Amino acid sequence: MEFSGTLRTKLPRVKTTIFTRMTQMAQANGALNLAQGFPGFHPHPDLAKFMVEALEKGKYQYAPMTGLPELRHAVAKVVESLYSAKYDSETEITITAGATQGLFSAICSLVREGDEVIVFEPAYDSYVPAIEACGGKARLVSLEGPDYSVPWDQVKKLMRPETRAILINSPHNPTGTLLGHQDLLQLEKMLTSTDVLLISDEVYEHMTFDGYEHQSVARYPNLASRAFVVGSFGKTYHATGWKTGFVLAPAPLMAEFRKMHQYQVFAVHSASQYAFARMLEEPKHYSELSAFYQQLRDIFLDELKGSAWKFSPSQGTYFQVLHYEADPSLTDEEMAKQLSSKFKVTPVPMSGFYQYPGPCQSLRFCFAKTPEELREAARRLVMAGEALLK
Repeated sequence: MEFSGTLRTKLPRVKTTIFTRMTQMAQANGALNLAQGFPGFHPHPDLAKFMVEALEKGKYQYAPMTGLPELRHAVAKVVESLYSAKYDSETEITITAGATQGLFSAICSLVREGDEVIVFEPAYDSYVPAIEACGGKARLVSLEGPDYSVPWDQVKKLMRPETRAILINSPHNPTGTLLGHQDLLQLEKMLTSTDVLLISDEVYEHMTFDGYEHQSVARYPNLASRAFVVGSFGKTYHATGWKTGFVLAPAPLMAEFRKMHQYQVFAVHSASQYAFARMLEEPKHYSELSAFYQQLRDIFLDELKGSAWKFSPSQGTYFQVLHYEADPSLTDEEMAKQLSSKFKVTPVPMSGFYQYPGPCQSLRFCFAKTPEELREAARRLVMAGEALLK
């Protein structure tokens, strides 16, 4: 079938997502896929049990547009217990078809033609296209190496009358770093006496390591009062394919969010919502997640110690960035291709998280895999370092 008219794309710079491309590369090469962020193991068996229970209870029809009441109530209870923040489950919590949809609906509910949103790079790749699809402009701020800290002085300089929102992400994908208490205080001070809103991507909230604590925007009343906070059940319960998340926001913001949500999705899969509500009844399913993933991170990094790869241990998420030193011609994209084709382990090049990437020699690896897979991947990476980085 051939289209004979003139098609004016809304997103001329957008290509197929880097995660899809790298997963296809892993499959073509028969390589271990440490690129796309999905667990390489099954969820807790209770999740499947609760899904069967949902089906037996007849959860086949549309859920309410805002989400099943029992799941929204459960989310409110957990958020209050973790962050001492009270959200009304009727007016301030909505269940979404994954966090990406939650982020997209939040952006659509805020951004108008000509509005600007401050975004930190490297960044999850859905942020900027969502802003641009709404007629907005992303104002990009690069996190500063080697620890990917936020240059708040630069952020302050970008604040203008056109600034509609700031989008933050912690624990941060792809760098594995966290925003600390002082970061949130600086952000709070910066936004005081402005109408600038906040979108906080917190999908890895239950994955922090080495004693670090997640600083949710929900902990800070002056930030929470102007913020959408986005979370993910799929990340927390190792069920990314179920694409179920949630958004918190004060009632006036949530009312705007739901105007978009109801026409983009309307309702989210009923049985999944029931199953996640049941899972939230047992806190250990999320409270033990940090220790679980820290063990996997340590297995991976212990095998890489003394190799040609350089790294600072991830503080959160299930991603680890590895750096290397080589001839500038060995870009991160070229390195990723060689690792996949010759050494059968596939990462994501960090340049894929920048809108206008410059020279980069860093790669992101997902360690949400079995210990056996991680040890084998590390063994191959050590070999690759010896072959490519001498």
